[in-house]
Amino acid sequence: MKNSYSSGQPSRRPSRPGVRSFSPGRQSNRPSRGRGTYINPDKFINKAVAAHDEAPYEPVHTFTDFGFSPELQHNIDRKGYKLPSSIQDGAIPLILEGRDVIGLANTGTGKTAAFGLPIIERLSGVNGALSVLIMAPTRELAAQIDEQFREFSHGMRLYSTLVVGGVNIERQIRDLQRRPHIVIGTPGRLKDLMERGALNLKNVNTLVLDEADRMLDMGFLPDIKRIISMTPKERQTLFFSATITPQIQTLTQEFLRDPAIVSVRTSETSDHVEQDVVEASDKEHKLELLTNMLQTEDFNKVLIFGETKYGVQRLADTLSKAGMPAEAIHGNKSQPQRQRALKAFKDERVKILVATDVAARGLDIPNVSHVINYDQPATYEDYVHRIGRTGRGGERGTALTFIAPRRRG
Repeated sequence: MKNSYSSGQPSRRPSRPGVRSFSPGRQSNRPSRGRGTYINPDKFINKAVAAHDEAPYEPVHTFTDFGFSPELQHNIDRKGYKLPSSIQDGAIPLILEGRDVIGLANTGTGKTAAFGLPIIERLSGVNGALSVLIMAPTRELAAQIDEQFREFSHGMRLYSTLVVGGVNIERQIRDLQRRPHIVIGTPGRLKDLMERGALNLKNVNTLVLDEADRMLDMGFLPDIKRIISMTPKERQTLFFSATITPQIQTLTQEFLRDPAIVSVRTSETSDHVEQDVVEASDKEHKLELLTNMLQTEDFNKVLIFGETKYGVQRLADTLSKAGMPAEAIHGNKSQPQRQRALKAFKDERVKILVATDVAARGLDIPNVSHVINYDQPATYEDYVHRIGRTGRGGERGTALTFIAPRRRG
């Protein structure tokens, strides 16, 4: 049966109903208003690799093999964790031994638990004073790490403080004065707190850089170097990244001591994502096609990306008024507002989240069925980050990108 969101235009090659493909080599669409770099729409089309094409990972350990304390093991069991992922299986024993570790893994593979669980185990029984510092590229990822830390350390009398932008800094200073065991933050806010004399890193014995490649992409290298320079040289350093670039390699050589490398990268996350384009003749047609898509049953948890803060909010409001409740996250939202919107989407109280690219990096949102690029990304790298929110952990996902109609024949 033909889906109701079909554009009704003829296509030169078969495609899923309502999704318009095109012949290679034709004139391509450029991002609106000359924004960003040109991306050939051919790159928005890719047949997903079937999950069974890759052999499932067979762990060497179970979680009970790691010798965690009864309290931590209870929290692991309560979350339903039975067998570790590949990055957890390889990294946890090394971190428990006190080794510096470079962890290379795709997104959605459980990196937070890979460093979080052994850190919690080693913190058990520690009395006060900051001893763990975790840096992450975005507020959302930092908050996500903090949330997981609290879940895994439930009832263990371990305390964390989240320090990110978009939140009152005076409250964060008061939180730091309570002597948390662990501080989780973004480089910019961590540097601000250091310069105010509110954050002293002299007692840090474990340093974690999560999504290190993203932090460098975002221009945080000077801040990262400054922060690391204020920690003791005798410390354990854990470095997690999806890729190793020459810049990252230089950073690891400078700050890590004889690191063990745990590389569990498989095929690209995007290989598990069915990618295609949708042709829309104008703004009204685009909104009509999107609305029709969202009313079909298989669009059950949808992340939509837009170009501007204003456009994202307007689209979320328009969809909500049309009877399709949607939340929005963008730079004009306060951090608490962004967290509430993300939680509503994660908990599936709403099935649609509309976002600017702030949501594309590092977020762990389970079971996203579709990513829709309502506005084209500025670069192909941004596109890969966007669609990486679906098809995680080897699961299948779908990504659709709106383009203007193609010239044919």
